[in-house]
Amino acid sequence: MATSEVQTVGATGDKMRLALAGALVIAALVAYYMLAGQGSLAQWAGLLVCLVVAVVVFLTSESGRQLIAFGRDAVREVKKVVWPERKEAMQITAYVFAFVVVMALFLWLTDKTLEWVFYDLILGWKK
Repeated sequence: MATSEVQTVGATGDKMRLALAGALVIAALVAYYMLAGQGSLAQWAGLLVCLVVAVVVFLTSESGRQLIAFGRDAVREVKKVVWPERKEAMQITAYVFAFVVVMALFLWLTDKTLEWVFYDLILGWKK
């Protein structure tokens, strides 16, 4: 017996909610431009009302519930993080800056050495 996920009737309702949310976003844009003659307050009110309703409809869908659950899990994981103390953060930052300076010097010396080898020794071009 295969263990596959069973699609229920709720899947169709879920697709309808997502389609309605998308239609409401489009309606928000249409309302914004259609209400241009009514003034900016009416324009923004129409836009915001339609967008808020679209977000509410989306959040009632299965995708919206999964998004909310993901957000809660992410917040829970961030709370588990042990952040370094100020002293430790400053030390790590100093190590990074020191490494960058050392690497810059190494690359500069490598560049100048290769320039000397190719242009002065091999090609004989004196600057």
